Amino acid sequence: MTELGDVAWPPAPIRTERLVLRESEARDRAAFIELFTSPEVGTYIGGPRPRDECERALPATPERRPGLFVIELDGAMIGTIELNRRDAERRSRVRPDAGEAELGYLFLPEAWGGGYAAEACAAALGWFADMLPGEPVVLCTQTANDRSMRLAVKLGFTEVQRFEEWGAEQWMGVWSPISPSG
Repeated sequence: MTELGDVAWPPAPIRTERLVLRESEARDRAAFIELFTSPEVGTYIGGPRPRDECERALPATPERRPGLFVIELDGAMIGTIELNRRDAERRSRVRPDAGEAELGYLFLPEAWGGGYAAEACAAALGWFADMLPGEPVVLCTQTANDRSMRLAVKLGFTEVQRFEEWGAEQWMGVWSPISPSG
C-alpha cells in the first residue's frame, strides 16, 4: 500500500475518552506478536502467523510507518488501526484512480466487546477527515465476520459491493466525511 501523501507523520497522539492513538514504540513489540499470532484475531484474515516466525521477523520497534496507529488503553497496546492507500491492482475500486484510503484494524481478543474498536476507529476517521477533507475511506471485511460488519455500520460505512476473494464472500463499504454546507 502506498502512503497518505502530504499528511505529516507522526501526528500528535489522538486522545479519546478512554484511548490513545499513537505511533508504535519498542514497548509494543510483545503485543504485536500476540496480535499477529492469535488464532481468534487470525480467523478472518488468513489465520495466525507462527509465533517463532513472528518473533524472528518483527523488528524492535514494530511497524513505524505513516497511517498506522497503535491503540493504547491504560498504558498498554490493545490493537492497531491503519489508514492506507489501496494498491492500484486491487479490484473493488471506489475512485477511478484506485487510490482510495482503506481503514483496517486489529484488536487483541481481550479488548473485544468493550466498544474500543468503535471509539478508536471513529477517532482515526475524524483525524483523516481533518487531514484530507472530503476524501472517502473504504473498509473491506468478510461477510462472515459479524463483529466487523456491525462495526462498519456503526461507523457509518455504506455497502458498495460484495465479491468473492480468498475463498470467502467479502463486503466493501465506503465512508464519506460530512462536509459543512455553504
